[in-house]
Amino acid sequence: MCGIVGVYGHPEAANITYLGLHALQHRGQEAAGIVTSDGDRFHQVKRVGLVGDAFSRGALAELPGHLSIGHVRYSTSGDSSLRNAQPFAVEYAHGSVAVAHNGNLVNAAELRRKLEIDGSIFQSTTDSEVIVHLLARAREPDIETRIVNALRSVDGAYSLVFLAESKLIAVRDPNGFRPLLLGRLRDSFIFASETCAFDLIEAEFIREVEPGEVVVVDSKGLRSFKPWPEASRRFCVFEHVYFARPDSHIDGRSVYRVRELLGRKLAEEHPVDADVVIPVPDSGTPAAIGYARQSGIPYDFGLIRSHYIGRTFIEPQQSIRHFGVKLKLNAVKEVLHGKRVIIVDDSIVRGTTSRKIVKMIRAAGAREVHVRISSPPTTHPCYYGIDTPTRSELIASSHSPEEIARYVTCDSLAYLSRDGMMKAVSLCGAPEIGKALPGAHYCDACFTGNYPIEFKPGTISSLKRIVN
Repeated sequence: MCGIVGVYGHPEAANITYLGLHALQHRGQEAAGIVTSDGDRFHQVKRVGLVGDAFSRGALAELPGHLSIGHVRYSTSGDSSLRNAQPFAVEYAHGSVAVAHNGNLVNAAELRRKLEIDGSIFQSTTDSEVIVHLLARAREPDIETRIVNALRSVDGAYSLVFLAESKLIAVRDPNGFRPLLLGRLRDSFIFASETCAFDLIEAEFIREVEPGEVVVVDSKGLRSFKPWPEASRRFCVFEHVYFARPDSHIDGRSVYRVRELLGRKLAEEHPVDADVVIPVPDSGTPAAIGYARQSGIPYDFGLIRSHYIGRTFIEPQQSIRHFGVKLKLNAVKEVLHGKRVIIVDDSIVRGTTSRKIVKMIRAAGAREVHVRISSPPTTHPCYYGIDTPTRSELIASSHSPEEIARYVTCDSLAYLSRDGMMKAVSLCGAPEIGKALPGAHYCDACFTGNYPIEFKPGTISSLKRIVN
């Protein structure tokens, strides 16, 4: 769950990348970085923190060039220190190269061990650096061929932008786990994880980079090819449920419309008599609107979210219970007092936050609290670029909805079915996409445990040591 941007052919490439990363801030808040090329040499700035804090006007002035790549980081592999911030930029036998990665390599630990035995020295603890070392060992004459052959060794999810002195290369893994899109800003080409980045810089969305596609942009223009055997498409359905911004279009669909329809399906499957429907903001808002529209129950804002939370804060030990949740959310007593409340959220992970929210709503005077979740139970960890806990920490992996309801202290709890989720996603697609069977091209391993990429013996335990 990171955000990546690539810009080719713009005189203010760093500024455009900065704005694109700002739009993708929801995909990573731990660190941000930009690397530019002026055609001869690289310039880079990487800092821990949010985009607006990492790049001052002075920092952007240190990034000349008409080519640029950028990255916002949400760690799923490696710790949160500056050494793991991306893009990674190196000099090697063929010149200079930088890379920004969204995804997770499931065989990273195995590859790293082999590379270290052969003499490679790693500067970070992320799986992305493995790609750089593989690329440095490649012997092919051009950068795009070296990238292709390096990626033949890796398994897992990767949407990538590479920067050479005078080229920009975008690559998406054959299964297409993570989004990557192509746009145009006048004579410049732009790559980004979501269309909301294009909206901010007023770029035209052209198309998605297809699974298994390599797109090269240089002085000759844009060209693409598919060097790998075709694989079954497995786009992450949780991008629609939670990760992507609701104003984005990815996978040929409006994220907002998908979430609103998830809420409608949820109301069809799990109705309940109540006085008001409220969301857990912000990710639960579109689904709550859909639930209210389908059920005819009034929608209101019963929880208000603070948008001014810093990365660190002083937490009282015992003086304020539930401090972490109260820092983000506060109940509106006028909306909740004496009401039968339906609260809609996108998912439940450990259940601890849901428990605190329900207690907050009851403390505001709610007569009943009914929890509705606009996705199926999250029962398995993700190994393709989402920082989910181990299975033992996922409450739905070992408890029924009734048991979870007792734990979070609500009057009832229900999840959207897998079929309901897949129907909602399929109905929101373009006509040619909608013809596919519901869920036919999605990865839903976090709900089912059906992992599209087979793990070799010992891989999961090694991956856990890296990811967690």
